[in-house]
Amino acid sequence: MNSARDAISVFTEGYMAVHPSVFIPPFLEKDNSGFRIGESHYKNEDFRRIYVAAAGKAASAMALEVERILAELVSDALVITKYDHSLPGSTWKVLEASHPVPDYRSVEAADALKALASKAGEGDLFILLLSGGASSLISDLPDGISLEDLQTTFQLLLGSGAAIEELNTVRKHLSLLKGGQLAGAVYPAKLECILLSDVPGDDPAVIASGMAHPDPTSFADAKAIIQNYGLSHKTPASILKRLNDGIEGLVAETPKPGEMIFKNVRHHVLASNGIALTAAANKARNMGYDVVIYPQLLTGEAKEMARKFITEAYSKPINKPTCYIAGGETTVTIKGKGKGGRNQEFALAAFIWLGEQNTEHWPVLLAAGTDGTDGPTDAAGAIVSPDIFQISKAKALDPGYFLENNDAYNFFNACGGLVKTGATQTNVMDMVIMIRMPDTSQ
Repeated sequence: MNSARDAISVFTEGYMAVHPSVFIPPFLEKDNSGFRIGESHYKNEDFRRIYVAAAGKAASAMALEVERILAELVSDALVITKYDHSLPGSTWKVLEASHPVPDYRSVEAADALKALASKAGEGDLFILLLSGGASSLISDLPDGISLEDLQTTFQLLLGSGAAIEELNTVRKHLSLLKGGQLAGAVYPAKLECILLSDVPGDDPAVIASGMAHPDPTSFADAKAIIQNYGLSHKTPASILKRLNDGIEGLVAETPKPGEMIFKNVRHHVLASNGIALTAAANKARNMGYDVVIYPQLLTGEAKEMARKFITEAYSKPINKPTCYIAGGETTVTIKGKGKGGRNQEFALAAFIWLGEQNTEHWPVLLAAGTDGTDGPTDAAGAIVSPDIFQISKAKALDPGYFLENNDAYNFFNACGGLVKTGATQTNVMDMVIMIRMPDTSQ
């Protein structure tokens, strides 16, 4: 067994199981009289026009699958994805924008989505394809708020270690599209939402900021998140004003459950972290490993979760080669000025813990994002192995220094431990794969 190679194979199997080419064709099928979306069959004459909008890191691949199946039935379509994530072969309009902090192209994308939604009316079908990243890629500007104010706010929240649910609660209340408001723009057309989940719990109200889903959160919740992270004094005045105006009823709340605009809306979550973990586990078993799936999602501070994961894995002896698999999405509170992402930080913290144990039986550990991107870097994550340990020793690198400076990228770059996949065209949070061999000396 080659543990490093096997860990990469297991990870690859996981993220490929949630690629749009796998989950869309069985769900969306065309026949002589019409087409099927899930369990519902529609005749071609059931709709005047069909519109398609796709947004997120997997938008290009999702749109290509739908275009391949329904192309001649679609009146107009729009694809919004991250820079360098668009794929060739589509005849639909494609816009690229910035993630995780919006840019001017994100504003243009929001305007284009509003324009497409405004075309839909009674007797039409609007198909919405959403994946992680859409919340940043689509950023409209409510009255009084500038792009610079939005950028500052989300840079602050990202650096504070805020969870995705918290980020999206704030995003919903600084938008006229998110938090269910897109459903209002499309109503009374029928709206079918196909989702690829990048959030814990696979909640449609959180995925892509719940653009077509009733919003259970409030302006008060959004303001409380900013306060809880101690960011009130740094947040632009225009942002705080909008939140306060919303609390006072001067700005309309996001639409809530039971409102008429959701009458014709259906949500379908077709891909998730759980599906990826199951595929990865099956791959590991087929390769001859015992498999242990970590029972909880990995959430919270990356370096703390790394120690918890490793500690629990090593709490029990093993007598066969074992593959430990976990999923989730950790956070990083940025205090240094280095380069990295949550998966690289997770791997570096695990590296330090293993070094402290002075063990002669190093495992292989891989932590990576299923979207192929980890933080503002060109790596999906990083891998820890005996070879990486030896290289770091030979180069006299101090892993603690790199961790303190949030500089995991440069540590693993120096050791050859970065995992680079390129854009995977999916996004179901992160995966951690650890392969551990039994201690034969005992």
